[in-house]
Amino acid sequence: MAYEHRSRPAARACPRLSWGSTAGRVNLAAAAAFLFASLPAIAAPAATTAASTAAATVAAVPAAGAPPAGGYILNDTHFHLTNYVQEGLDIHEFLKIMGNKVGRVALFGIPLQQTWSYGNTGDFAPTYYLQTDAPLYYYSFTDAVIATAYRSLKEADRARFDPMITGFNPADMYAADHIRRVLTTFPGVFSGIGEFTIHKEFVSAKIAGETASLLNPALDRILDFAGEAGLVVLLHNDIDMPFPKPGQDPYLVVQMRDLIRRHPRTMVIWAHIGLGRVVHPVKDQLGIMERGLTDPGLKHLHLDISWDEVAKYLVATPETTRLVADLINRYPDRFLFGTDEVATATQEKYLKVFDMYAPLLAQLTPEARQKLLRGNYERLFDEARRKVRAWEREHVP
Repeated sequence: MAYEHRSRPAARACPRLSWGSTAGRVNLAAAAAFLFASLPAIAAPAATTAASTAAATVAAVPAAGAPPAGGYILNDTHFHLTNYVQEGLDIHEFLKIMGNKVGRVALFGIPLQQTWSYGNTGDFAPTYYLQTDAPLYYYSFTDAVIATAYRSLKEADRARFDPMITGFNPADMYAADHIRRVLTTFPGVFSGIGEFTIHKEFVSAKIAGETASLLNPALDRILDFAGEAGLVVLLHNDIDMPFPKPGQDPYLVVQMRDLIRRHPRTMVIWAHIGLGRVVHPVKDQLGIMERGLTDPGLKHLHLDISWDEVAKYLVATPETTRLVADLINRYPDRFLFGTDEVATATQEKYLKVFDMYAPLLAQLTPEARQKLLRGNYERLFDEARRKVRAWEREHVP
């Protein structure tokens, strides 16, 4: 098969970070000073200040209550139709929630099922992984659920969704075969894979079986096949361990960088830029991001700023917001907006993350704002649709 794992050199000690810097932790109140501790040279565009930029552009940022004259406000790179016990919204109801504000959505379930262990929680049925000590396990039927929901839509409504395959174990050498099998079973449906997780605070340790790793050849087989078929990859991997020792390098950055470099044909979206509830921005977080964006070997890497936990870091202070906006303005083709909402039941809740980013959106150039909210999604997923449908025509009877 074309996606068979290629041989590679034996593992060796990680060098000092070239895509990152020494790890550190940040209190939310001090985020502005910390995020750019090692990258002070980035400033607002010449002849403007953060305040004047915001004043000049805020009127162009549509409020969550009204769509712009030109169409939808945004596309959503990151939405879970179902939760950790495989319950969720009817896709027709979700269309109503999207309304005339959200144009297209990358649609997926959650690949993990939370076990209800009577010995742990008794009659209480947990619906979230933080509500119990019982393990999680991979739930492959989620892909059939998403495909069936998508196929229940009218053709015009299907155009608003890009379903993703996520029901596989990334530590399993057969995972690539599962993805291929889903494509051949449900042709015309899927555009990508993910969101799937390698390292995630609290979650990784709860998954039954072998722990996923950025160094596992099973992951290389997955990305090889994604490149072959044209599938977009949405990958969750924390930028650091939850509680590193002082001075410890965020070694996961090196492993992530090397993984993506090994797969130049595969479009990868790094979910949440590696952040989480307790995985705070590391020292030189934006410097790490910029070095990744300027690395010729990582030109196929894109950054997803979904999740309210991420938004709280990026708009923590006016200075932090300005520095993040400057970075997006200089690399407008590489960032994507997403909500990371899970089976949300109201439009107000669904657009919460968009509303949180209002201070950031106000400081983006019109080009950067359009690409973040809509254009980059359409470019990546339109190309994925074209490539995956071509692969299916060749491989599906």
